Amino acid sequence: MVAEQNLRGCTQRFLLCFLLGTLWEISASHIRYSVPEEMEKGSFVGDIAKDLGMEPRELSERGARIVSRGKKQHFALSVRTGSLVTADRIDREEICAQSSPCLLNFNVLVEDKMKIHSVEVEITDVNDNTPRFLAEEIELKISEFTAPGTHYLLESAYDQDVGVNSLQGYELSPSHHFSLRMQSRTGGVKYPELVLERALDREEEPVHYLMLTAWDGGDPVRTGTARIRVNVLDANDNTPVFTQSEYTVNIPENIPQGTVLLTVNATDADEGINSQIRYFEVKIPGKISEIFQINPLTGELSTLQNLDYENAEFHEMEVEAQDALGLRSRAKIHVTVLDVNDNAPEVTITSVTNSIPENAPPGTVIALFHVHDRDSGENGQVLCSILGDLPFKLEKKVDSYYSLVIDRALDREQVSVYNITVRAEDFGNPALSTDTHILLQVTDINDNPPTFSQSAYSAYIQENNPRGASIYSLTAHDPDSEQNALVTYSIMESNLSLEASPVSSIVSINSETGVLYALCSFDYEQSREFQLRVTARDSGDPPLSSNVSLTLFILDQNDNTPEILYPTFPTDGSSGVELAPRSAEPGYLVTKVVAVDADSGQNAWLSYHLLKVTEPGLFSVGLHSGEISTVRTFLDKDALKQTLIVAVTDNGEPPLSATVTVTVAVADSIPEILSDLSSQSSPETQDDSLLTFYLVVAVAVVSCLFFAFIVLLLAIRLRKWWMLQVVQAPGDHVGGITSSQFLGIDGVRAFLQTYSHEVTLTTDSRKTQLIFPQPNYADTLISQESCEPKESPLPTQSLLQAKDEQAFFQVDLGDFHE
Repeated sequence: MVAEQNLRGCTQRFLLCFLLGTLWEISASHIRYSVPEEMEKGSFVGDIAKDLGMEPRELSERGARIVSRGKKQHFALSVRTGSLVTADRIDREEICAQSSPCLLNFNVLVEDKMKIHSVEVEITDVNDNTPRFLAEEIELKISEFTAPGTHYLLESAYDQDVGVNSLQGYELSPSHHFSLRMQSRTGGVKYPELVLERALDREEEPVHYLMLTAWDGGDPVRTGTARIRVNVLDANDNTPVFTQSEYTVNIPENIPQGTVLLTVNATDADEGINSQIRYFEVKIPGKISEIFQINPLTGELSTLQNLDYENAEFHEMEVEAQDALGLRSRAKIHVTVLDVNDNAPEVTITSVTNSIPENAPPGTVIALFHVHDRDSGENGQVLCSILGDLPFKLEKKVDSYYSLVIDRALDREQVSVYNITVRAEDFGNPALSTDTHILLQVTDINDNPPTFSQSAYSAYIQENNPRGASIYSLTAHDPDSEQNALVTYSIMESNLSLEASPVSSIVSINSETGVLYALCSFDYEQSREFQLRVTARDSGDPPLSSNVSLTLFILDQNDNTPEILYPTFPTDGSSGVELAPRSAEPGYLVTKVVAVDADSGQNAWLSYHLLKVTEPGLFSVGLHSGEISTVRTFLDKDALKQTLIVAVTDNGEPPLSATVTVTVAVADSIPEILSDLSSQSSPETQDDSLLTFYLVVAVAVVSCLFFAFIVLLLAIRLRKWWMLQVVQAPGDHVGGITSSQFLGIDGVRAFLQTYSHEVTLTTDSRKTQLIFPQPNYADTLISQESCEPKESPLPTQSLLQAKDEQAFFQVDLGDFHE
């Protein structure tokens, strides 16, 4: 129970403190001064700096200034003294007329804090106006039969001052027949009445002159006079009488001009001409006589101008009824103007920011403006709103001030310019509104890195490209603007395999456009692809960047001719020879041409063709296999040596080709080869002795040349063997191939030791078999490393040379297998 009472007491104290703080803040923001009218320009009004809690110098530093609602500004801030002074001479009667008190309201804006202070200055009246009459002479017509005690209403004097400085009373010059009597109407308005004290005698004195003096209560007292002329007439002893002493009417301000508001009516008890009444509006200083008019015959009151509730909420006037002899009476007319919603709200922008960074926090003030509606009641109540779904909101301040602030985070990349429409709408029927447009530019900050459209890129480049050619273009997009969107490109890293060459020697990139250039000519046979990592960096502060990988694929071109692997060209100048037995059946495989192409794809597809043969139609070559086979059986007329030129062509565009010459020796056995060659070397015609002589000489020459050739070949082989022994390391397990040996002129032993074969000899040389091993090459391409040119392990050796034809055979060396 005690805890509950303590809690209740704490709550009450907290609410009391909050209420006192709120009331103090409200009162602190409202400043009031009082100053008399007609002071000189620059006169002191109040110490505004002190009341705002600032030093005088702070008024200028903090941007303090006076803001008003579009009216004339009567005050100014003195930056030097920190005081509020008059901006010109102030006439209270011009500003407030008869209203009291006369208050001038305005606001003081402290720019750096966006804070508004309400200031109210009361203009006190000074006695600067003299009471005056509308006419300098007042004329009265009084019948001589008028009974004493009759009252005559006189013209009233008017004083524009208020309070004690206004009209206080009247005085009449001394007279034996008249006296002055004061009357008061509603509102304290005093008017004089002339009282007849003694009967008049027109024959004795037809005209009486009196002096009426009006005085105010100022110090010193000011007075105004009017002369009264009384003309004595014959009897007309009844004055007009109004049916109402005061007429009232309520009319809306939007009635059309010339509308009849009401009709006044007065009656006169006299008869004849003395009962004829005319109506007149009592003339007073001001503009009321210009707004209304009264029909002198009918008494109808109508409008001369359109009414405006905002200028005057009501109008008061006096109407006078006068008979033919000048007897008059007055009645008061009160016209109340009703407000209609004919004024749209007025929006005055006090302070506004045209640009703001996109990272401005919520709550940042963009604009400060004031809203005012000249209408009253609900017609003058205004609701402000922002049109559309925008990241802004309105906050209401003091004295109908609003601030436009950021409600949520901005993003220039989504919206860079906001056309903010603030609508001020009143509660009238129909409602009126005013739209105010504020153009706000959102400035950029570097909050977006450059981005590529893909996570990785790939490009295809033909080999043998020209140096300096453009090979690819990369583009990164940065949604920022100006310097923050200026992107530069660079190459960061790569996994190039071109003999560890630096990136700068192979490719380069234009830092501004992102175009890649080749600094060298690519070779598909050396490297088929490599990767680069390209970095895009903007020029913001700090800069932002992003990376992307680029894979360059090298496309093959037909730039390599086929390479013949078998049969190989001997390095010693000899020719290779293939053996085919005479008993070979059609389709017998004589040998196989093996070739490779360093290119790839269709550029490496090889085809084989016979370009030239000794015996057409005897041999054929496989189009894709390169196998040389017999087409028919050998005939006796067929030459012992068959020369075939084989062309190897790839499938590129344009195609490239290579040729190889294959020599085929036709014999059933090796001894038969020698015997055939010997028999062919003997003369066919022994009868001709001269021919025999020439043949003998030719054989001798050929034999000498052949012997010299064998000696030279042995020397070359011995030299190669010696060079291999010197070059090879002692621990090398791959030994050289032994050189060929040649024994005897017949060359049989040499042939048997330098060619891998299997021989079966019989007594019948026709049945001797020579089985030559076929090279085991696949039809498909082999790798470049295994097919690089090497020193052939198959040295060649010369065979026999026939006497009748200077032919020789080239036999490839191989490992001899028993």
